[in-house]
Amino acid sequence: MSYIKDVINQVIERNPGEPEFHQAVTEVLESLQVVIDRHPEYIKAGILERIVEPERQIIFRVPWVDDQGRVRVNRGFRVQFNSAIGPYKGGIRFHPSVYLGIIKFLGFEQVFKNSLTGMPIGGGKGGSDFDPKGKSNDEVMRFCQSFMTELYRHIGADIDVPAGDIGVGAREIGYMFGQYKRIRNSFESGVLTGKGLVYGGSLVRKEATGYGLVYITDQMIKVKGKSLDGARVVVSGSGNVAIYCAEKVFAMGGKVVAMSDSNGYIYDPDGIKLDTIKQLKEVERKRIKEYKEIHSKAEYHEGAVGIWEVPCDIAFPCATQNELDAKAAKTLVANGCFAVAEGANMPSTPEAIDVFLSNNILFAPGKAANAGGVAASALEMMQNSMRYSWSFEEVDSRLKSTMINIYKNISAAAREYGHENNLILGANVAGFIKVAEAMMVQGIV
Repeated sequence: MSYIKDVINQVIERNPGEPEFHQAVTEVLESLQVVIDRHPEYIKAGILERIVEPERQIIFRVPWVDDQGRVRVNRGFRVQFNSAIGPYKGGIRFHPSVYLGIIKFLGFEQVFKNSLTGMPIGGGKGGSDFDPKGKSNDEVMRFCQSFMTELYRHIGADIDVPAGDIGVGAREIGYMFGQYKRIRNSFESGVLTGKGLVYGGSLVRKEATGYGLVYITDQMIKVKGKSLDGARVVVSGSGNVAIYCAEKVFAMGGKVVAMSDSNGYIYDPDGIKLDTIKQLKEVERKRIKEYKEIHSKAEYHEGAVGIWEVPCDIAFPCATQNELDAKAAKTLVANGCFAVAEGANMPSTPEAIDVFLSNNILFAPGKAANAGGVAASALEMMQNSMRYSWSFEEVDSRLKSTMINIYKNISAAAREYGHENNLILGANVAGFIKVAEAMMVQGIV
């Protein structure tokens, strides 16, 4: 363990002031001792030292002009973390909280998540501290065009394929793709995923992360004799992942009784009316508290973290990193929750995860549970390469198969390395070994 601790300490020393990145690296590397014990050749080849260091980190200025004619300046990032099994693949996030440490944490997680999909894609992530909220369409367009004017030099279908993330949806992808096409004078549909259907996008892409989250959860609880049918479910967040997670839960017989946004949460004992959520969030871009104005039986409570006090059978944290702490985890356990699956990236603190594991709660970590989005992105890349589009049913079937295979692979890895019920270890081990083997045969690069 001293070798792994040395690598972790080196990461902390070389990347000061980046706690999210430190947390992600520590969580993964501490679970890999069982692998290192079995594969000492990884030490000699410096696999851990190399896998925690991004292959390339790009930081750039993004100047743009607001509607009042004032010049604004934001900072753009692209961290190309690991390309051992394929071109870098990972989203672009526009949010005021974005800085290099967040992007590195997300890119590091993406390496293992992408590996777990079984698709030939490496890991990367990008973004900016630009906030699209409150901006006009013209301002968003000007920002996206400026952002892509630098980013285009570093991406390509066989180099790095970005997608959307928080703050980057179909609108932003469209503006960035248009600018890329303009600069390159070439229609390269495989350079971005999450595109609109009319110019190379894939059916199910919008729904994929949420649907995939429910597919893998269904498989996980089914093995233990449980079912989504009739289950009371809490879903934090009300963005893309949360909405389509809830949609699939309802389709499989469950009942979502609470959802949230950054201000607070709603509780509807009769089940959340998803059409209302979609109208408020996807169309009108309003706060979730407006739900109570439409459905008087519902309750609205200030403070998003209070959502974990709602009794449920299954919890899906789908909002943001570290939203679910040890106190919330203990409350979920006390209220009878038997399964937790992460829709967001690293939404449960290490202390919360310890609570779940020590109480035998079925727990699916984000790098496996929310891999449906990047799996669908890879399917979009395949369709772009073929210049062909599959039906909704075809993509959804492939997505479901991918998520079931991820569960089988991570549970098999957990069993092989002596921790049958620890899917965190299983996900880290299964994702790591594939990348490590590719790095071994490619030499010291």
